[in-house]
Amino acid sequence: MADSRASDGDSDDMVPAPRRRARVRPEERYAEFVRTAVELFSEEGFEAGTRELAQRLGVTQPLIYRYFPSKDDLIAAVYREIYENRWKSAWRTGLEDESVPIRTRMLAFYTDYSDTIFTPEWLRIYLFAGLRGVDINRRYAGAVEREVLRPIAAAARRAIGLDPADDLLPEEVELFWTLHGGIFYYGVREIVYGFEMPVDRATMIVNAVDTFLGGATAVLRRIQADHAPAGAGLRPKSG
Repeated sequence: MADSRASDGDSDDMVPAPRRRARVRPEERYAEFVRTAVELFSEEGFEAGTRELAQRLGVTQPLIYRYFPSKDDLIAAVYREIYENRWKSAWRTGLEDESVPIRTRMLAFYTDYSDTIFTPEWLRIYLFAGLRGVDINRRYAGAVEREVLRPIAAAARRAIGLDPADDLLPEEVELFWTLHGGIFYYGVREIVYGFEMPVDRATMIVNAVDTFLGGATAVLRRIQADHAPAGAGLRPKSG
């Protein structure tokens, strides 16, 4: 009996004590929540919510609500992490640098831009957002047009001798959306659809930019002519 009791006692001593969860600083926990939300939304879309996020993290929903009072707040944090924080102000600066040929500027931009956005989480969240009606697409597209496409359009005007000071016409901006959208869709096919691409990314960008610039001069001149007052010629750039 004595041996039995001793054996039972030894067995009890071998049971590990419950592990206490390490204390995490609020900023570290916030970053962990956002990273996991990025993974969740990129895999399951925006139908997933705080319940699914809590399950992934192994925490309670009330803890998540301490950092994100609503799902919209969580989505806003994901937008900042994926889209705002990866945006580079140097892109616009480079596109507006007239000391560099426009072709070189555009190639440099689209090379760096595609390296930045062609990731599963960036592309999948962007597409899910469009299907769900989340305003990520509207906000980001506005930034693209303002910070990228309009500067490129103005630079193209300068390059072909038209006045960049004139207000850009809708047709001009839309022309540059066709280039941008084509390069974007290459990333969708490669990263989201998982297609085996027959042409590498660098070659695709060179071909797209060269094809675009080869035809853009004639199209921009035609657009300007179509909107010029009767009897007026194309307005050359000043200076």
